[in-house]
Amino acid sequence: MSFMDIALNRQSCRNFNQKRQVEDEKLQRILECARLAPSACNAQPYHITVCKGEDAHRIAKATVGMGINGFTKDVPVMLVISEDSYNKTAALGAKIKSIDYRSIDIGILCSHIVFQAHEEGLSTCILGWIEDKKIREICNCNKVHLIVALGYANDDDKLRPKKRKSIDELVSYKS
Repeated sequence: MSFMDIALNRQSCRNFNQKRQVEDEKLQRILECARLAPSACNAQPYHITVCKGEDAHRIAKATVGMGINGFTKDVPVMLVISEDSYNKTAALGAKIKSIDYRSIDIGILCSHIVFQAHEEGLSTCILGWIEDKKIREICNCNKVHLIVALGYANDDDKLRPKKRKSIDELVSYKS
């Protein structure tokens, strides 16, 4: 499977199979791919808390509200991505440039997770609608940036057409 195939066929799943568990070997390959994700000054200023079983259900409840994310009740694995400290070089660069590189690095990390999961035959949904305080209490972690819902899609979860900007709207060239 090429990277382009993954990009064309990966989608956010909102129809998880609650009866099918994620195999440990697949989860470990996903986490290893995450570990290899690039970050500013190789600081890896994040932490991943893997939540399964009852903890996954508790996390799911902290992602639901106002009619959003109701599907998370069926998700077998929740990967909670929280902020961690920079190394000295990245901290200095962030201060000098007034850029919080953690958000950028977490975005890159998240991409590695969802694309490797797709290669493993798993489905994902990146969740940003979260109750940070509740999740921090459950996971005993720092500020939560994102959660990746991870599991198998139900058989009736068909590939939807991608709605994206045209290349002309998205890209410009300067010489």
